[in-house]
Amino acid sequence: MAGCLWPCVTADADGGGAGHKKGGLFRSKPRTPPEVVQHVRELLTYILDHKDAGGGGSSKRDAKLEHKMIELSKSIKDMKGILYGDGEEDPCDEACKQLTKEFFKKNSDIFRQLIIFLPQLDLETQKDVTQVIANLQRQKVDSRLVASEYLEANSDLLDILMSGYENIDIAVHYSTLLRDCIRHQVAARYVLESQHLKSFFDYIQFPDFNVQSDVFKTFKELVTRHKSTVAEFFSKNYDWFFAEFNSKLILSASNYFIKRQAIQLLRDILLERSNAAVMVRYVSSKEHLIILMNLLREDSKAIQVEAFHVFKLFVLNKEKPPEISAILHTNRNKLLRFLKDFSSVEKDDKKFDADKGRVVSEILTLALKSR
Repeated sequence: MAGCLWPCVTADADGGGAGHKKGGLFRSKPRTPPEVVQHVRELLTYILDHKDAGGGGSSKRDAKLEHKMIELSKSIKDMKGILYGDGEEDPCDEACKQLTKEFFKKNSDIFRQLIIFLPQLDLETQKDVTQVIANLQRQKVDSRLVASEYLEANSDLLDILMSGYENIDIAVHYSTLLRDCIRHQVAARYVLESQHLKSFFDYIQFPDFNVQSDVFKTFKELVTRHKSTVAEFFSKNYDWFFAEFNSKLILSASNYFIKRQAIQLLRDILLERSNAAVMVRYVSSKEHLIILMNLLREDSKAIQVEAFHVFKLFVLNKEKPPEISAILHTNRNKLLRFLKDFSSVEKDDKKFDADKGRVVSEILTLALKSR
């Protein structure tokens, strides 16, 4: 590619390391993409081997370790430059391919090392690492998403990322990394089928808003991205999932943001075509209907509107169980009074007005049927 910033090699680059060891300050050329990865691996191995060497080390040894840390940050930034370009030149496809191939090379632990060592890096380098790993999830080598294959063979890395939620200082970074990994169906399936998913309902309660919102973003990605895997998950885990969802994200959520986002997510789940069986089951439950009717009484207009979009599914269900029809009929006058002046948060929301008209019509039909 014209203007490529990085020397692309076609031969095996394992011998390239010798050149950069010898060159020192007088290097004649930059490292190739594979050499950059190899150098990061060497630095990480050295630092991980020496950082806990004890407090009795000499200042000279400490200075060397500090130098390696600085060099590591620079080399990670070099990887980022290869993958994203420098703002003036676009990334070189061949360079990206070679970097990706070396990064995910069999028996290479660089992905694992970066994740484990992430808490020890400065904030700027942590951001660089998350951007590098995010980009690598999308890179293909010979038409293969090698990151997906790597995660399938190293699924314990997802356990490590989940454990990061226990550390408030790195929770957002680990959550971002996890969200990038679950772009791959094999990784998402692993998390969904593990006990980790249950932990999200507690992690979403974090008092720190940034952590809370990022965790929720990852949780939403897990239960919406891969349609067939998610549908299979719901068919096997319906009871406990929606019991936790209703209890912790809707009923007991004191946070306005979480409650509103949770109701929106519930609507998205139920309206997804691949979750048709889940929707039928959900809107056939009188307990769920009561929850939604109570949400219509919330002080927040925005939450009322979000709740309406789920409530209408109960009303417009053509196969309503008798107990659902009975509850709607018993409360018809209250519902009709409420809906009379009920409007969307947005002005001139024709879709909302049409939906409200259908709901009112159906409730009136129920009243006529009962005579």
